[in-house]
Amino acid sequence: MNSVADVWDNVLSQLKGELSETTIATWFDELEAVDIQGNTFILHCSNDFKKGYIESLFMKNIKASLHDIFSTDFEVKILDDLDYAELKDNRPHRQSERFTSAEFTFETFVVGPSNKLAYAASVSVAEHPAQNYNPLLIYGDSGLGKTHLIYAIANVIRRNDPRSKIAYVKGDDLTNELVDAIREGKTAEMREKYRQADLLLVDDVQFIAGKKQTQEEFFHTFNTLYESGRQIVLTSDRPPSEMTQLEDRLRTRFEWGLLVDVAPPDFETRLAIVKNKAALLGMELPDKISAYIAENVTANVRQLEGTINKILAYKDLLGNDTDEETVTRAIQDMLRRSNEYVPTPEAILEYISKYYSLDESVIRGQQRVRDAVSARQIAMYLIRSMTNLSLDEIGKVFDNRDHSTVLYSIQQIEKKMKKDAAFAEMVKEIKTNINSKR
Repeated sequence: MNSVADVWDNVLSQLKGELSETTIATWFDELEAVDIQGNTFILHCSNDFKKGYIESLFMKNIKASLHDIFSTDFEVKILDDLDYAELKDNRPHRQSERFTSAEFTFETFVVGPSNKLAYAASVSVAEHPAQNYNPLLIYGDSGLGKTHLIYAIANVIRRNDPRSKIAYVKGDDLTNELVDAIREGKTAEMREKYRQADLLLVDDVQFIAGKKQTQEEFFHTFNTLYESGRQIVLTSDRPPSEMTQLEDRLRTRFEWGLLVDVAPPDFETRLAIVKNKAALLGMELPDKISAYIAENVTANVRQLEGTINKILAYKDLLGNDTDEETVTRAIQDMLRRSNEYVPTPEAILEYISKYYSLDESVIRGQQRVRDAVSARQIAMYLIRSMTNLSLDEIGKVFDNRDHSTVLYSIQQIEKKMKKDAAFAEMVKEIKTNINSKR
């Protein structure tokens, strides 16, 4: 084998013994082998949809073929167009160039009662950055469209002003990036990257809570951008008031602008999402099938879209008709995840009551007898982390305590878990045992 292309031809020959010609022609036609770096085999695919499916369905087949050829394990990396350009030119691409996919626009976002305000606020920010709501913070559970909205904002701003500088980062990546910058002596370059942006997008900002140096750096970045009239958009899984380890000075700044939530979609919105996604993929679903999916997959938008992708894969790879049997098969994993065990506050209290040998009424109430305070605070902490109850709702479980008392209790447990490894292990054991009571 004289080149990486020869290696890829050999891989495809081996795959023909495992996969049908139709499968290979459908999914591998836009794959190009571009490089081998150490034990990493690098491919390029311009089609994001096919790239994602190859990564989820066929990666193990490719790795197995490479192992047969070289008698050693290989990692496989598939580059999109931007990453491929970076590889060829040996230069970093601009952050803003990532916001060009037609998938993430306001036109492809399905609006319903659960996300109407978040959608309207996002459109307003996109059309008039730093004029109406700054910062804009969109919060809600995973998979409900928060990232779609901030990408859509970026798309509009890029379209209206192609010269605008757009910086996007995930909360956990911000910490990693800061650590690398400090180690390599490049903190000045990192600061310039974010503080020169016209639009800063931070996804899952809750991950910076509790990380002192990251919060310090972000505080100054926030101030620089805000004071110079540039737009900041944040997403998180909860409102700032419930980010227990977030510094007060950041919490107040996050609340300066507008907080909007996104909730799980109702049936009508789920049905519209199903039909919209199917149309984007060029697939026509009968109304009965669309309704069946919308009735059964209820957790979030990502699961609905994943179901449609899976149905398309069954159709393309196996030639299955889009009937109820095929759809049921396609959504089995989604249904299983949607039905994951979530303990009730009563179940959590029952276990802790037995663990501490205390009556539930003592844990719920105001008494400060031996072990009662600790049991009560652990119960509040676990109910917050294991259920979807808000601080106010948790307070009602405990003799109508206000949300600030609940928040204080949660903070006390989190602090003790950080300082006391044995205590942290005990809390984790209690949580595991509660989950095992399904």
